[in-house]
Amino acid sequence: MKIAGVDIGTTGCKCTVFDAAGKYLGRAYREYPANRNDNGHEIDAKLILRAVFETIAEMAKQFPDIAGIGVTSFGETFVMTDEKGIPLHKAMLYTDPRGDKQNQSLVEALGSRQMQKITGVKPHVTYSLSKMMWVKENMPEVYSRAAHIFLMEDFVVYHLTGVAQIDYSLASRTQAFDIRNLCWSKVIFDQAKIDMSKMSKPVPTGTSAGAVTTEKARELGLKPDTIIVNVAHDQVAAAIGAGVFDGSVAADGAGTVECMVPVYDSLPDMDVMYEGNYAVVPYVVPGKYVTYAYSYTGGALIQYCVDTLADKEKKQAEAEQISVYELLEKQYIEARGDVPGDLLVLPHFAGAATPYMDAGSKGAILGLTMDSKVFDIYRGCMEGVVYEMLVNFERLIKSGVVCKRMAATGGGAKSRTWMQMKANILNIPITALSTVDAGTVGAVMLTGIAIGAFHDLKDAAIHMVQETITYHPNEEMHELYRGKFERYAKLYDAVRPLVGGGV
Repeated sequence: MKIAGVDIGTTGCKCTVFDAAGKYLGRAYREYPANRNDNGHEIDAKLILRAVFETIAEMAKQFPDIAGIGVTSFGETFVMTDEKGIPLHKAMLYTDPRGDKQNQSLVEALGSRQMQKITGVKPHVTYSLSKMMWVKENMPEVYSRAAHIFLMEDFVVYHLTGVAQIDYSLASRTQAFDIRNLCWSKVIFDQAKIDMSKMSKPVPTGTSAGAVTTEKARELGLKPDTIIVNVAHDQVAAAIGAGVFDGSVAADGAGTVECMVPVYDSLPDMDVMYEGNYAVVPYVVPGKYVTYAYSYTGGALIQYCVDTLADKEKKQAEAEQISVYELLEKQYIEARGDVPGDLLVLPHFAGAATPYMDAGSKGAILGLTMDSKVFDIYRGCMEGVVYEMLVNFERLIKSGVVCKRMAATGGGAKSRTWMQMKANILNIPITALSTVDAGTVGAVMLTGIAIGAFHDLKDAAIHMVQETITYHPNEEMHELYRGKFERYAKLYDAVRPLVGGGV
């Protein structure tokens, strides 16, 4: 028996296949373009659908006995379609600024805090609803013809099964889902004047949509009884793939974006969540919730540092047959010792995410001298990313987070130096997992449960979640980092007035 997970991202999608014992078997990947200009940020949903079908067909050709396919996707982006699911316009990305005026009108009518208490998210143009309002006002012919409004997970599931359903976690990215009653909010849809019946039916994370249609099974080379599963928003899928199921553990996605996903065993303090711009998202375990604390530049900042400054070090690393990251880490430790660096790096090179949500913030490197080397800047970037996570972690503790350990996935989890640094700075054990792509693993886990390959989440984790090393905090090092963090915590307020731009 084979199990597949489809992960739909903003620049490409992949279909990954495992067997029922949790062994990775293969993957297909396709890219698609996004169009970002002054008129808007859009992506062609038809290209996404074609890419998804191509990856599934490629894997089905290699593995004809795929028993189930789970679908996970990025959030917010939506498309209005006709009855057959044919898109009527280009899908608007979460970064698209259109809808800001409409969002403000919602806030004026309903109140920002009241909307957050219903939906779990502080109102913002990022989310889908205000953009739906923009389409209705500016493209009335599209809205009047629309039979469905899909996000990408339910869009793909509909085309595979004919069933229009969306899981709770992705539904919450619309800014129109009631996280307590687990249904669309009639109050919000009525105020927005968007027909709620056009939305897919909300269902629990990991719900089967049934078998693929006969036509699609024939077209893609799937078995006619292949089950299709609505998995989750990609960050929720990643937390599941990290084996994080209760408040004692948080997921740490050490990828391009650094994202911490803790679990709440009940609703958190909504006022703290509001002030920190944190979303409250229904989780796969009934009654539990997660949030996302993230920095736009996690691994992306490390890559930027290497690509911009480390040409000589790249050549040296190649000659020594090690990665340039290993070389820079080794150079720093040999020259300075494995201690906090002298530089302070504000990692807002692509703007600030939580808790600030400030697109106008800029990155900064403080403390440079004539003695500063590339490895010093590299080390400072690593520390800055983790300090930013500590800013978030301390706020989340006030909201009710009680985690005692973190499970790290992504490329950054392979760096022993970075993982130990995280444990020391956050003062919490960090367990590195072998998987880079936790979202796909989470999709396969839930799909495996839906088709009977796994009994439950615990059984799925035994098969799919592979721990490598646990890094324990060193109290002496924590105190050293803590002293430096007290200075870092003042950095945003000191730098922000100097770089201009609106908040």
